[in-house]
Amino acid sequence: MIWTLTIECIMGMYQQHDCVRVIEIESEASLLDLHDAIQAAVHFDRDHLFEFFGGRNWRNRKVVFEDSYDTGDLFDTYASIPLEDVYPLPKGCKLHYHFDFGDDWYFEVKKNRKKRAGYSQQLRDHQRVGDGLLGHSGLDPDQKQVSPDQPDADVVGQDRDQ
Repeated sequence: MIWTLTIECIMGMYQQHDCVRVIEIESEASLLDLHDAIQAAVHFDRDHLFEFFGGRNWRNRKVVFEDSYDTGDLFDTYASIPLEDVYPLPKGCKLHYHFDFGDDWYFEVKKNRKKRAGYSQQLRDHQRVGDGLLGHSGLDPDQKQVSPDQPDADVVGQDRDQ
C-alpha cells in the first residue's frame, strides 16, 4: 500500500521559511527509509543523529521507538520498524522526526491517504511549500518555491521514467 505523508518542519535553529514536503512511500518501508526520504526531500546531508517519536507535540514523547543513541543500534532498530507498525499512533499523538540534536530540526509527519499497491512511484516528492530550510549546510539555497496546488514531480530515490 502506498501512503502519502506530509512532512512539515516545525522548528530548527536556522529555519527562515515555512517548509512542507509531501511524499509517497510504501507502508512496508521502515523508519530508516522514512529518514532517508525526509533527508532527500529537504536536501540535508544525513550527517547527524536522529530520532522518531510519537507525542502530542515536539516536547511530548509518549511513544519512543528507540532510546539508545548508539549509531549501530539506532540504524538497526529503525530499519526493523515498518511504518505500518508505527500507525495508528495513540489518540492525539503525531509522529515526530528530530534531526541534528545541536541545531534541533523538528518535523511533524502526518499520514494522509492510501493508494493501492503497485503504484509506479514508491517515493515521490510531489509537493513543496516554502523556500526550504536555509541555513543548513545541506540545503540548496536556490531551491525553487512551488505553491501547494502546483505539484512538483521530483522523484526521491528513483528515476522519473519509472
